Parts: sequence; structure tokens; C-alpha cells
Amino acid sequence: MSDFGRDLIESANEALAIAEGRATPVRVIPVAEVDVAAIRRRLGLSQVRFAKRFGLVPATVRDWEQGRRTPDHTATALLRVIAYAPETVERALAAEAIARPSET
Repeated sequence: MSDFGRDLIESANEALAIAEGRATPVRVIPVAEVDVAAIRRRLGLSQVRFAKRFGLVPATVRDWEQGRRTPDHTATALLRVIAYAPETVERALAAEAIARPSET
């Protein structure tokens, strides 16, 4: 078995032990809630424009704001960066679009 395979099995066993209460996680990173509507309103954008500007799905933004869904850790990180430096996020996304033009 490869080292990767052994690491994967070890990780799965560790996750099971944590889930069953036989072990505690080594590190827990708390994810604070983010107020998506407040960020969007501060930027003066509708849900659809906010979603399009930052590469999000409008229905997902709507669900976050209405409490039907909660942003996962990665989305929360992106939303925090948007709140802190929206222009930087826009430039990064625009640069990515230029680097990888959509195929038509």
C-alpha cells in the first residue's frame, strides 16, 4: 500500500474516533457567521449583481440571506475578503477571466 493510502486510512480512523467521542480534534478553527446582506447592501448591490460581480450563484446568495443555507468555510472566507477589499476580489476575478477565456 502507498504512503497516501496509509495516510488516508489513518485519517479516516481518526475522524471516526473524533465522531464517536474517543478522541478530540487537534485543531478546531471556529467559523464566525458573516452577514451577507450587510456586505451586499454596503456595496450598494442587488443580490443578482452581487452574485455576478463575485462569481456566486444568485439563488445561493438569496438562500444565505434568508437563512435557508449557511456559507461553508471557503465561502465565508471569500465573503470576508469581499467585505474587506471588494475591489481586490473583482480585479482577481477579472484577471482569472482574462487568463482563461470561456470557450464558445
